Amino acid sequence: MPTVAPLDLEGHVVGVAFLKDTPFFAEASGTVHHLDHGHKTIEAHDGLLSLDHDEASDSLLTGGEDGKVMRISADGSMSLVAEAPRKWISQVAAGPQGAVAYAYGKTTHVRLADGTTKDFPEERTVEGIAFAPKGLRIAVARYNGVSMHWVAIAGQPADLEWKGAHTGVTFSPDGRFVVTSMQENALHGWKLDAKAGAEARHMRMTGYPAKVKSLSWSAKGKWLASSGAPAAIVWPFQGKDGPMGKAPLELGTRGNIMVTTVACHPAEDIVAIGYEDGMILAARFADSKEVLLRRPGKGAITAMAWSKNGRQLAFGSAAGDCGVVDLAG
Repeated sequence: MPTVAPLDLEGHVVGVAFLKDTPFFAEASGTVHHLDHGHKTIEAHDGLLSLDHDEASDSLLTGGEDGKVMRISADGSMSLVAEAPRKWISQVAAGPQGAVAYAYGKTTHVRLADGTTKDFPEERTVEGIAFAPKGLRIAVARYNGVSMHWVAIAGQPADLEWKGAHTGVTFSPDGRFVVTSMQENALHGWKLDAKAGAEARHMRMTGYPAKVKSLSWSAKGKWLASSGAPAAIVWPFQGKDGPMGKAPLELGTRGNIMVTTVACHPAEDIVAIGYEDGMILAARFADSKEVLLRRPGKGAITAMAWSKNGRQLAFGSAAGDCGVVDLAG
């Protein structure tokens, strides 16, 4: 079995990431821990709500209850990106060309590399934001759908409508699909048509026994793994119509023990699956073969991230049980 280097923290872990080769663990309290020749801590926020790994600069963007958006670098240094006093920064996202998006209330703000900020108001609360993989375009999840804004061009957003509360949003790596998690136990997707003015086509992904709180695209974007069931539900996106008319893979089924977090491997068609009892498995898409990465522990797995070379997996739980699984052996 792979070896696990444990790290015992006090509270709920919101997110984890590898910056260069150093694992970082962000607690809801606002403390960020990193294992760089010993255990080191950074007091990033008075209450941490959101984070995103900016892969272009290999840094961590965080948003807090203190109204601050911070950038944390691999060496542990920290800089202020933006500030909105007395606001809760519930969403952050790293974009191309050094752009950063953050949201509180009903407005998304995009700060460009030159320091200028553009604001995109919605009629309802912003629940999720994501940048398109190419071009400065953001998707904003809200009640009854998604607003698609071009950051550099003034004008009305393109609206992707579907009734209900959309709680998160993600683009496929090739930019052809937008998928949201919903308040009901479902995902909703749109196929973005390349033709100007053409309608986006709907995709319903239902049958989950619980809300989907974790999504992860496979390395080449051919699969979308999700939590919200007693297995990792992995939808096929190879075809031109995505998962329509196709059954998903169900990987790592363990009776009625729910999957809480999924993280696809950076190179192989493999997904790490974290469960409500703290266990972690890796499963291969091709043949459903499973490998135990971590035995059950304290708290549900709330965050996982692979190292760039795919040989290590960092994880964190709701109870502060963290660690790094080393697969090199």
